[in-house]
Amino acid sequence: MNSKLIKELPDLVTNNVISQEIASKIEQHFLIKQQQTPNRLFTVFGVLGSLLVGLGIILMLAHNWDNFERATKTIFAFLPLLIGQCVVVFSIWKQKSDAWKEASGTFLFCAIGSSIALVSQIYNIPGNLSSYILTWVVLSLPLIYLLKSNAVAILSMIGITYYACEVGYSFSSFTESPWLYLVMMALVVPHYYRVLKHHKNANITSIFNWLFPLSITIVLGAFVDQLSELGFLMYLLLFSLFYNVGKIPFFDTQKLRRNGYLIFGSLGIVIMILTMSFDGFWYLERFFFNAQETYVSIVLFVVNLGLIIYSYAKGWLKLFNLFQYLFILFSVLYVFGLNIPIVGTIAVNLIVLALGVTTIKIGADTFHFGVLNYGLLIITALVTCRFFDTNMSFEIRGLLFVAVGLGFFLTNYIMLKKQKSRVESLKH
Repeated sequence: MNSKLIKELPDLVTNNVISQEIASKIEQHFLIKQQQTPNRLFTVFGVLGSLLVGLGIILMLAHNWDNFERATKTIFAFLPLLIGQCVVVFSIWKQKSDAWKEASGTFLFCAIGSSIALVSQIYNIPGNLSSYILTWVVLSLPLIYLLKSNAVAILSMIGITYYACEVGYSFSSFTESPWLYLVMMALVVPHYYRVLKHHKNANITSIFNWLFPLSITIVLGAFVDQLSELGFLMYLLLFSLFYNVGKIPFFDTQKLRRNGYLIFGSLGIVIMILTMSFDGFWYLERFFFNAQETYVSIVLFVVNLGLIIYSYAKGWLKLFNLFQYLFILFSVLYVFGLNIPIVGTIAVNLIVLALGVTTIKIGADTFHFGVLNYGLLIITALVTCRFFDTNMSFEIRGLLFVAVGLGFFLTNYIMLKKQKSRVESLKH
């Protein structure tokens, strides 16, 4: 895109849109940015190279492992760790580039994991996969702050997430809630905050903006212990929290593809309420309040409410957005709806319809075709769901789909006409 803009500069100067001086400054600005691109590429390839070297060493040792004596095995177990530490110390001492630090940190991260596994195998040290991953990540976390390494932070988050899944889900014979996951993620948060503060628009920040909500979404189900009925409410509250975080101006002013919180929150809310719109969902057993799931739900609700109050105090809530307040309505509905299933079913269907209409209005007001069609998709999804659990005739169902299709066409056509008239008025 930058190269296209530079090519257009002579034409802009010829048509007196900008002066030659401004064109020269724009060209110089983009040339400086292009000079920084090879460094980022070198960082990426350095990290990939370190991963491949580390994996290659592990494979070579594994292939010939049985032919070594115990002393030789021990030396080979610690050798990658020693080499990795030396390279890291060299990178810090000589104040090498970010590419050096990222590559050395990645190699040492792999070396730590391989050394733990090899020593445990050589000396038959008992343990399980979850404790192995936890030890690996705990020993690797200091590298994030010693090297200010984004690669190590990402690898650590992946390891923490896998640890939580191993402990909390049915991958092993004994499962429990992975409370240490929260502690480990909290240790990564300061690095994430630094990245947000100093590199708001960087690509690596976008990766963190997607990875954090993805990790939490995957792991939340591990905290469902006895009351699976409350798991739906927990996830709805979590997605509402993501959406409200994504609507904070710091994130909301960025491009949509960089705002993982807003996308996760919006899609998650829609998926959850569509699931709850089926009649059979509300025929669940009543839950009791003295349970772990209840406490988690209360915490998520309080955090959501606190964020809404803070946003209101800051003046961020200028327009009413049903998505942001949905957690309050659903919390009340969920507590009482299980007693009266027909009320819960009707209320949820009306809420889904209201969300679709609200989204369409937001898209129309902002002339955003993506948001507009997203609202139409919500209504289409609602109609599709009712296609499977109602006794309407196929003629009526067909007419509904025709009506929705015409709605897609007419709404986009009207929006396009308005946009063209708006452009024409700006020209004159």
